[in-house]
Amino acid sequence: MQGLSVRKMLKTMPSKALITIINFVFLIVFLLVYATILPHPSSDYLENAGSLVRCSLAECHHKKAEKSLKMKAVWEEPQENQHREKNVVPSFFGEMGKGTRIGMVNMEEGLVREWNTHGETTTVHFQRVSQSLNWTDLFPEWIDEEEENEVPSCPEIPMPEFAEYGCMDIIVAKLPCRYPEKGWNRDVFRLQVHLIVANLATKNGKKDWRGKTRLVFWSKCRPMMELFPCDNLVKREGEWWYYEADMNKLQHKVSLPVGSCKLAMPLWEQGRKELLKSEKNGGKMKREAYATVLHSSEAYVCGAITLAQTLLQTGTKRHLILLADKSISVPKRRALSEAGWKIRMITRIRNPRAEKGSYNEYNYSKLRLWQLTDYDKIIFIDSDIIVLRNLDILFRFPQISATGNDQSIFNSGIMVIEPSKCTFGELMRLRDVIVSYNGGDQGFLNEVLVWWHRLPRRVNLLKNFWANTSAEAREKNALFGAEPAEVYAIHYLGCKPWHCFRDYDCNWDTLEQRMYASDVAHRRWWKVHDAMEEGLQRLCGLTKRRRTELKWERRKARSMGFSDGHWKINITDPRRFTPLLIH
Repeated sequence: MQGLSVRKMLKTMPSKALITIINFVFLIVFLLVYATILPHPSSDYLENAGSLVRCSLAECHHKKAEKSLKMKAVWEEPQENQHREKNVVPSFFGEMGKGTRIGMVNMEEGLVREWNTHGETTTVHFQRVSQSLNWTDLFPEWIDEEEENEVPSCPEIPMPEFAEYGCMDIIVAKLPCRYPEKGWNRDVFRLQVHLIVANLATKNGKKDWRGKTRLVFWSKCRPMMELFPCDNLVKREGEWWYYEADMNKLQHKVSLPVGSCKLAMPLWEQGRKELLKSEKNGGKMKREAYATVLHSSEAYVCGAITLAQTLLQTGTKRHLILLADKSISVPKRRALSEAGWKIRMITRIRNPRAEKGSYNEYNYSKLRLWQLTDYDKIIFIDSDIIVLRNLDILFRFPQISATGNDQSIFNSGIMVIEPSKCTFGELMRLRDVIVSYNGGDQGFLNEVLVWWHRLPRRVNLLKNFWANTSAEAREKNALFGAEPAEVYAIHYLGCKPWHCFRDYDCNWDTLEQRMYASDVAHRRWWKVHDAMEEGLQRLCGLTKRRRTELKWERRKARSMGFSDGHWKINITDPRRFTPLLIH
């Protein structure tokens, strides 16, 4: 009876309903079969399910993370499992042609095989630098520059036997990157790989008609700008960086010591005579200049005028460039021009971590020096320095060449830089990320440009007495006062000479400043001042406020009973009187 009822229903149902029922029956049968034959998940799958979910989430947020990377300098080395998931050969490499000879540095064997289809690969073998070798071994706080007891030397960083390798069309290297670990940018192994690539390029790299060699780096960290400037960067694809390096400049850099463990400019050796000879032969170079910066106040105008006068007295033919903001009045700018400076107006740059109204609020204005791209080299000099001997020889050295300060850092009071729009852009980007160790431009630059070349301390002799011993005082004062001059420049730390009465160094009157006190150096500065035109000397007057401060400091020194007795000296400086004040 039931079968008869079904047949009766089928006869009475419309054709569309019949088709729907048939499809429904087939769907049920398919699901039953699928559930029967489908394999059950393995235990391995279940154990790794969490990691797969995390990977999926990471990929989901990839665009968000990428945006975050652009907002700050995130340099970190990808994990090995991440490497395997990515292309180990950048797409732009296909444009370089087949059959090229490729040198591979610090690349695992499995990764090298991926490159075999693109050319003839050669693995460059080298011994990894010892983990016991620290950055401070390469950049010590002090070396025996005068060679009184020993000739300074540098620890050895193992290099490949370059003669074993033939000519290479392209060099490919994987660069270590331990960001964000503390001290990641002072990783000796990272420096070793950079130096191997640089030496390999100069010794085995094939140059094109422009004298450039092709280099490809694999790293989340930007290659060190000190060796491979961003001007040479042709293309970037993710973690791949393609450079066309200038071999002449790179050859010059690798010829220098591996760190500040040796002087780049020897004082007494034969190499110094060769440098002086090269400077004499290259004296016609036009794209070189000295530069200083004034911003935020006119307190250093007198110092800049004195600096210009001393530079001209050394006989230099280079341009003198002064970067100034609107805080320097038109009359003062006119006087600075009369003193020898070519004035260029700038907009000052704020230190993003400085407090409003603090002394270092706008000291990142010094970064504007890298915008002077009409010059190949700039020797920057702080305006609290006087130059006693010709410094043109410093144009023979690359960025950054400077004297040591303390620990493993350089003093930015005198430094050789190479202007570059892209370097300026990179510095501007990093100022929001890098923490300056001292809150100023010197601390910032030392964190960005860690590989530098040591100049003798006589190039930028700091007026300080850290050891506070009579031996140190005798030695430095002898250098400050030597005639003819035995130092290239004196850097007046502490209270500036033009902010003191000319009768003595006012640093003696303040307990915290006494480490900077030297009457010998003080007299040396005033000797330069007195030789200037009278019109320029008027720019070195005292403000009413500063005159009051000097009198107060003298009274305080007397009450504290400082045994040196400078506070007893009768003041004859005519600037103590109101008619000679500046406003």
